[in-house]
Order: sequence, then structure tokens, then C-alpha cells
Amino acid sequence: MTVHAYVLIQTDVGKAAQVAQQVSAISGVMRADGVTGPYDVIAGVEAPTMNDLGRMVVRDIQQIEGITRTITCPVVKI
Repeated sequence: MTVHAYVLIQTDVGKAAQVAQQVSAISGVMRADGVTGPYDVIAGVEAPTMNDLGRMVVRDIQQIEGITRTITCPVVKI
């Protein structure tokens, strides 16, 4: 079973485009779009397990220069 999630990303001023490009290059990231509002980039991601998802966010996404905060929202079937 694959875990899908949205990762809401805040960046330093002027870094959204660069961050979106770098995030989109990470394995498991389906898309990363710059947006307006309280977040600067929203990424759609998938991983084999919840632990793999957590590792992707902490090890890969949060290490990108210019990211100041992330919130991960796993997709659930309601």
C-alpha cells in the first residue's frame, strides 16, 4: 500500500521557485508547485510506508536550503 501526502512548505523570501525545482527532483515527489498564501510550495508525494514518508520529508525535503518550515498532510480515505 502506497502512502500519499501533501507537504506544505514555507520558504525564505524569494526562494520559492528554487525550492519547488529542487523538491520536484526528489524521488517520490509527484509534483511541487509554487503557490500564494501562507505556504510558498505545495508538494504531492508518495512513499511505500509512513516511515518512508517521514524519512523523505526529514532527510530529503527539509534539508533543502531556503526551506523554513514544513507540514506533512497524509491523504486519508474518508
